[in-house]
Amino acid sequence: MSNLHPVFWILAAAVLAPLMAELPLRVKVPVVVFEVLLGIAIGPHGLGLVKFEGFVEAMFTFGMAATLFMAGMELNFKHIRGTPLFLALRGWGLSLLIGVALSALLYATPLARSPLMLTLALCTTALGTLLPMLRDGGQLHTPFGRLFVAAGTVGEVGPIVAMSLLLSQEYSTWQEAGFLLLFLLLVLACVAAGMGLRPAPVIALLSRTLHASTQLPVRLALLLMAGYFVLTEEFGFENILGAFAAGMVVGAATQDKAAKPLRHKIDAVCFGWFIPFFFVGAGIKFHLDAFTHDLTTALLVPLFLLALLLVRGAPAWFYGKHLAPQERLPFALYSSVASLSLVVVITDIGVRTHSISAHLASALVGAALLSVLLFPTIAAALQTPNPAPAGAEGTPVDSD
Repeated sequence: MSNLHPVFWILAAAVLAPLMAELPLRVKVPVVVFEVLLGIAIGPHGLGLVKFEGFVEAMFTFGMAATLFMAGMELNFKHIRGTPLFLALRGWGLSLLIGVALSALLYATPLARSPLMLTLALCTTALGTLLPMLRDGGQLHTPFGRLFVAAGTVGEVGPIVAMSLLLSQEYSTWQEAGFLLLFLLLVLACVAAGMGLRPAPVIALLSRTLHASTQLPVRLALLLMAGYFVLTEEFGFENILGAFAAGMVVGAATQDKAAKPLRHKIDAVCFGWFIPFFFVGAGIKFHLDAFTHDLTTALLVPLFLLALLLVRGAPAWFYGKHLAPQERLPFALYSSVASLSLVVVITDIGVRTHSISAHLASALVGAALLSVLLFPTIAAALQTPNPAPAGAEGTPVDSD
């Protein structure tokens, strides 16, 4: 009978998770950790209250898109351009080199016949997952936060673009490159229009309907997310690229103070409804029995967890004077939180094309999930709490 009410159990987990995060524990545990753990508890390998199918599976996809959409909204190139972006690009380049070296070692085994897929999975950073944590902790607009947002942006967008160009099954690489250029030009045009074109009648209409039952600006933002989501699929890209791009467009158009009420409403819709389906759904989807019934998978999980820390954590030492010595390890840990959504997409493609084994795919997803559970919690414990409220402006990072 309980399987007929999956939404109730998922929303119950979504409500219980922030309450558990308020417990006076010695270590501050991020809310998303409790969401994933509660998802495992109510899922098929726990109490069996919810199955990953039908509506739950569809909402998981929408929730994944919402996390990328919100990450795109938070992106402000004025804050990360210059030094933060340069360091992020250089760091991701180092991650690629380390990832290729580790993947080449596994290529000699029958587990991984596609070093490219393994490298991309190891080079991801879960910016969409970590932004809520940084914002709730008042770090998003601090120098530390801006440096990480730049690193996380490259760690999220880089693998998405590479996947779209190299792993597409529909078009050749050159065709995909052309479609990607066309798509980026469309995104830039929409960003420019959103920042510059503000006809008085349109602004008046949006302002009037923002607080009405129609909620037209909110509906337009969600329509834009869905539109880019569909457009990227038609171009043969991964649809999460469209969600991130839509967030960039909406974020660029809502930078002024007058748009703050709209951003608050979008926050409420995404964080209150869509995103819990992703994090709780990730726990429901998690195949716990893969680790209890297969020794190879169980041994690969800690190996890949260390690989994530090495591949994405090593570039933290590039930052030198830009990070205080006590900030480097937390920065490395945050950077090493793998993008669960990207890892799931990469491994699904790998298994479907017989490029990686099912054991390796399960181990990669397990390591990505553990990185979400462990690394932010450890990083938060190592950091000094920020007394500034969430959203407060910090000292700007040098962008020369």
